[in-house]
Amino acid sequence: MNDQIHSDGSDHEHGALGDAEYAEFMELAAQEGFDVEDVEGAIDEMGHGPLPVLAVVGRPNVGKSTLVNRIIGRREAVVEDKPGVTRDRVTYEAEWAGRRFKVVDTGGWEQDVLGIDASVAAQAEYAIEAADAVVFVVDSTVGATDTDEAVVKLLRRAGKPVVLCANKVDGQSGEADATALWSLGLGEPHPVSSLHGRGTGDLLDAVLEALPEAPAQRFGTALGGPRRIALIGRPNVGKSSLLNKVANEDRVVVNEMAGTTRDPVDELIQLGGITWKFIDTAGIRRRVHLQEGADYYASLRTAAAVEKAEVAVVLIDASESISVQDQRIVTMAVEAGRALVVAYNKWDTLDEERRYYLEREIETELAQIAWAPRVNVSALTGRHMEKLVPAIETAIEGWETRIPTGRLNAFLGEIVASHPHPVRGGKQPRILFGTQAGTKPPRFVLFSSGFLEHGYRRFVERRLREEFGFEGTPIHISVRVREKRGRKK
Repeated sequence: MNDQIHSDGSDHEHGALGDAEYAEFMELAAQEGFDVEDVEGAIDEMGHGPLPVLAVVGRPNVGKSTLVNRIIGRREAVVEDKPGVTRDRVTYEAEWAGRRFKVVDTGGWEQDVLGIDASVAAQAEYAIEAADAVVFVVDSTVGATDTDEAVVKLLRRAGKPVVLCANKVDGQSGEADATALWSLGLGEPHPVSSLHGRGTGDLLDAVLEALPEAPAQRFGTALGGPRRIALIGRPNVGKSSLLNKVANEDRVVVNEMAGTTRDPVDELIQLGGITWKFIDTAGIRRRVHLQEGADYYASLRTAAAVEKAEVAVVLIDASESISVQDQRIVTMAVEAGRALVVAYNKWDTLDEERRYYLEREIETELAQIAWAPRVNVSALTGRHMEKLVPAIETAIEGWETRIPTGRLNAFLGEIVASHPHPVRGGKQPRILFGTQAGTKPPRFVLFSSGFLEHGYRRFVERRLREEFGFEGTPIHISVRVREKRGRKK
């Protein structure tokens, strides 16, 4: 079902569309009255490969979340005067000078008994691992502290490009404070007031120089090397046990000790004649007085593992009720655009009553991922482990599926004819045409005569899945509305 659009491996400037298909599509867009540049921009936006990742790191209360809000152009990162704020999402999308990238906010962790130096180093390490470049935020009114020096050592070890942000420079008088930060040895300090926006443009120009370009989309082929599978889930759901059982040997230490801050474990494992790279995120366990901080570290570790992976295998403890944390982890994988498999562990411990209630929980709490392959396993006994690889392969196939534009538009025409959009305000918006601009995950651009309601978009996605499969993958749909110009090109 996958179309090998770029069989020669060459890069095209128009997403998944080949030259002939692109020319035909643009002619159709012009006939419908769409601006050619708008259409090209829409295809380019949805046709890119994985976006480069920028991590914003620094000690507490230097203004990281405020800076993130300034970069993304909206108040989404939580800003408080004290550390300890744990957020559901740590990754946001941003754009500057026509280039898009992801921003990872590492603000808002808990100062715990391990000491602030250890806390800062731990949270920064997780974020830096998944990043292509780093913005290191320092409070210029305070100057470089011992904690800042500890983070500098970490950044040097990581070897990632670093842009130094001297924050809280609200006027000319603060410029001298900023220049003092040359002593950190990270190059030019960029004086910024993230609260008022002063200097953020120059900072972002430097960020773009440090970040790599978004890689060109490659269709139907792996990025090179073994497929990368992230094992993610709450602490103690059995990730390490599953990896050991899959590998058929004790590759990862399984214990109850909390506070481990080692990097996720990457293991090459032969299964079904294929070599896979499994990324294990085990190692952090709950401790009552560190519960919030440990959960936040776990989410950062999970985010880093998901960014490195192609497929996320979410482990859920079937013996316990599906938790909010389970749902957050699933959402993280979906929003990252990874292929998804859900493995319900400890299945052998369930009685009939628990199975009944689990099925009800799945229907209500995880209804948004009904498309994800499901396996019921036992990491302890090895029950149904042979079903894991076929589920992963199914998810990858859906993740890489590409529908030719002609076939897609014939399908969209059938939808419009059989299930038109409801009339709103005396008008009935209509899907005019569309294209699949990218894969991994499948990304569609629909062009319409008016605004399409969210419920109708969900209906289109459901029908796409019914018609073309897309099992095990999120689908991204962007809608571009024709402006009222009344002109045809």
